Amino acid sequence: SLSDILLVLAKQLKLLIITPLVFGVITAYYVLFMVSPTYVSSAKIMSSGGGSSPSQLQLQGLAAQFGVAVPGGSEGAEWVYPDIIKSRTLARALLIRKFDTNKYGPQKSLLQILTYGDEEPEVNPNTLIKFGIESYLGMIKVEQDRQTQIYTVTVSAFEPQFAADLCAALIEELDTHQRTYKTAKVKETRLFIEGRIIDVQKELEEAEEALKDFVNRNRQIQGSPALLLEQQRLTREATVLTGVFTTLKQQLEMTKIEEVKESALVQVLDPPEAPLYRD
Repeated sequence: SLSDILLVLAKQLKLLIITPLVFGVITAYYVLFMVSPTYVSSAKIMSSGGGSSPSQLQLQGLAAQFGVAVPGGSEGAEWVYPDIIKSRTLARALLIRKFDTNKYGPQKSLLQILTYGDEEPEVNPNTLIKFGIESYLGMIKVEQDRQTQIYTVTVSAFEPQFAADLCAALIEELDTHQRTYKTAKVKETRLFIEGRIIDVQKELEEAEEALKDFVNRNRQIQGSPALLLEQQRLTREATVLTGVFTTLKQQLEMTKIEEVKESALVQVLDPPEAPLYRD
């Protein structure tokens, strides 16, 4: 009955009060004095450069008529930021960057901060880098809003300013990584166009020479349907090649502009800030 249960609880009242109190004191002491404090800094970013440029799309449509695939197409071009941010490639780029911390002093590499600190490393550099990458990946969290395509990047660290600095450095390296990828793709497209221009120019010169020779050999062709048809065919071929050559020249200039254009591929909606309180 309820009275029996209350009687048992009354007999063990001391135990019921002291046990949670002891565990609460131990937990508070552990959190406040033993475990390292963790500070979280976050930023919101979105892509401003996913997909192909207009010049690439126009060139792909033109090249498709000739059965040629243009490098740097739009397939898979949309950036997958969570995978890039959590990649070992980006982690290695961040490990060599230097940061200021109160614990280890100014201008210490992220690898030193996350691994051996003020002591001498006891393992070889390759193993040290692997440990650093694991520590870095444990500090980073990326969440994506599927509707707005906005990414929230969260960095956890032992100091508030260090967390904000690391988050800002991560965004910079992400933008550099995307810029390098885009530059390589645009360069690949430019080299393709330049090679295609050489081939089309040669074909155009041959078509023009063929048309000139035909006109020189056949001064009076009004009475011959076969000769008229042949002249139309040669003229059409020269006209088509002229249009292709002109379009490729235009695309080459657009690609050169795209290659030297400087623009941020990562838009920062909310920059990282140093948190006021521990997490």
